[in-house]
Amino acid sequence: MRKILVVAALSLGTLWGWSQEMVMKVQRTDGSSTRTPVADVKQISFLTAEEGSDVMLEWLTNGTLLRTAVDSVEEITFADTTFEYNSSGYRILEAADLCWPEDRLLPCFLPPASSIRALDMNAANLSDEERIMFCTLQGIVNRTQPRILLYNHNEEPRSTWPTAHNLNTTTLTPTRAYNLVKQFREELRGLVLYSNEKCADFSNLAVTIAGLDRLLPVTAEIMEKLEANGIDLPVVEDLTPLNLTTALEVYTHLYNNYWSRCNHRLLISLRPTIPYVHDIGTAAGSACVWLDPRKTPERLLLDKMLKELTPGRDIVLGWYPEERSGVGEATKYGLSTVPADFFENTTVYAAVNKPVRISPVPKRPRLENKVYAAIYISDGDNIQYCQHAMAKIFEQGGRGRMAMNWTISPALADFSPSMLNYYYGKATQNDCFVSGPSGVGYAMPYDAHNSRYYAPANSEVIVPYTQLTQRYLEKCGLRVITIWDNISATQRAAYAEHCPYLYGLTINDWERQAGRLPYGVQADWLPIAPLYPCYANGADVITDFFNRDIKNFQGTAPIFVTGQATVWDAGPDKLVALQDRLDALAPGNVCIVRADHWFSYYNETHHLPFNLTLMEDMVITSSPSRTNAKLAADGSPSQGYIWISKDTDGTGWVQLDFQKPFTVSRYVVRHAEAGGLEPLQNNRDFTVETSLDGENWTRVGTHKGNIAAVTDASFSPVEARYLRVNVTRGGSDGHVRIGDIEVYGAH
Repeated sequence: MRKILVVAALSLGTLWGWSQEMVMKVQRTDGSSTRTPVADVKQISFLTAEEGSDVMLEWLTNGTLLRTAVDSVEEITFADTTFEYNSSGYRILEAADLCWPEDRLLPCFLPPASSIRALDMNAANLSDEERIMFCTLQGIVNRTQPRILLYNHNEEPRSTWPTAHNLNTTTLTPTRAYNLVKQFREELRGLVLYSNEKCADFSNLAVTIAGLDRLLPVTAEIMEKLEANGIDLPVVEDLTPLNLTTALEVYTHLYNNYWSRCNHRLLISLRPTIPYVHDIGTAAGSACVWLDPRKTPERLLLDKMLKELTPGRDIVLGWYPEERSGVGEATKYGLSTVPADFFENTTVYAAVNKPVRISPVPKRPRLENKVYAAIYISDGDNIQYCQHAMAKIFEQGGRGRMAMNWTISPALADFSPSMLNYYYGKATQNDCFVSGPSGVGYAMPYDAHNSRYYAPANSEVIVPYTQLTQRYLEKCGLRVITIWDNISATQRAAYAEHCPYLYGLTINDWERQAGRLPYGVQADWLPIAPLYPCYANGADVITDFFNRDIKNFQGTAPIFVTGQATVWDAGPDKLVALQDRLDALAPGNVCIVRADHWFSYYNETHHLPFNLTLMEDMVITSSPSRTNAKLAADGSPSQGYIWISKDTDGTGWVQLDFQKPFTVSRYVVRHAEAGGLEPLQNNRDFTVETSLDGENWTRVGTHKGNIAAVTDASFSPVEARYLRVNVTRGGSDGHVRIGDIEVYGAH
């Protein structure tokens, strides 16, 4: 194990209103570091690996687990730091005090308080400027601990998301909204005064400054209201003398004077009149801008900021003056855009830190000579849609009556894992969730409307984006990505190399090409299918497009059709009409299926590797267990769906019988940690064997000292009907746990 230098300093005592605390700083060899108050560290453990790097595990009191390769740690130091406390005993945090692991899109927050103050900003009849102030207050307060919830939208029932997150809320009387400021007065340093008379973008500048210095952004009118409510805060920054009249001038001022103090992990791009995501931007100490890439001077300034974000780690949150130019500009730098200009209460919902509870995947019937059709529903990349419109659309009576594939954002794993759990909890076996364009956040490798690559065809910036996407796809259980609009050969290779969790990709056929976009297969396993049609506005359009292929169906081999509906025009209630319309085209021969099944059938038809555990006639047996053997290969690694051995001697086995031989070349074993349990419960030593007859076995994998949540191994192809995972050293409590097994083969 690598030797780590540990340096400590002595505590200096306590001052009035302030407190001296020991802080642990972990310095990494790449120059990055984390800084955590010792009081927030619950436990530190080390896992020794026989294969790969040893790991240091830090459990924090807020439930966060930091996992750091020991080889990447240069030294650990301890030093005294002075913190300010409020009268309730909370340590008041600055943006720089937040715990922000490298593998998370957002910082980690303490769990929400036992009672949350809620304010209905619509009922309070607040102006845009007042809403901006209250959302900024929310970010400052919730940075320390989530205690404020703000209602803005009225699309879904008000109780939907607080209930889904198990929050206890107390709603303020709308006429006494300013009492919320009074309650948290001690956590504010003062005001930043601005006016939008010269330029509307001053509000974004004011919000940026406010997050850095615990200030409220206010106009003169709001300051008068504060004073009328007995709230006397000093003006710390006065922006009103600045003679800036354009967005470019305002954001140049921001860049020259404040950008260096902002975090460079999260950039907020938001229309100045919209308040909603200011809570997370303020809490994180992010810059907030509204720059138009179609205007060269503004694009050049935006590029300066984007260049300082790290591909594969950082995101842009909000929206742009124009969709394709904005999303495309971020894509040039390998960055994800998470559309979210109306997403509410991030600092509350992100603080409910739970694993995503992935539903088991239904088994599919054997492949037949049929027409296999898959229907995708658009716009799930936009997390405000997931929060608002989707909550209503998901209640339509047509849902569940036929297979539908719902695009949803993998970013919700950090923004609101309980939101994903809400949809998984309501889903039927006909509801399949897939990733929107083009993975974690909206990216546009190729813009078909303007015939240009935003990420150059030979660029490597797509690699960190696909690496980030892989992690979040697996967190969320999403096996298919819809790509907007197309990707080059280099970009296809990046997905194939770095996203092994995928079953397939779809690309958008906008009918602007010289003929239809072709099907493709990357690296002999990853199918790429054009959505034909894409963004269709009804069942009639989809039927017409599908019939261009179905009319040629002869019944001698399977054929495949797939298309996308725009959710705003064709929700579940309208899409169910496809069952009868498609059946009329080839009576008794059209199967509308889930996306994961569709790609499984496609690969099997084309003699490509597919996940054999999806087949409905597979038989699973195991050593004595506390849970059913079928849970070892049900498509979900989540708690409640984990195979657990009966005995605690650290041994156990699971065997899969595929009923006939296949050419097998890869297995994936998901351990306890993949289901949200502690890494110490991962299986440490195990072997994987294959057999043709169930009696004579050939070892294809040996693993000792495993510390990973997922074991994904490819091997030289062998003919096998059976595969067995045999664990000889399970988790730290002696139980063997297998969250899920996948086996890939072809015939």
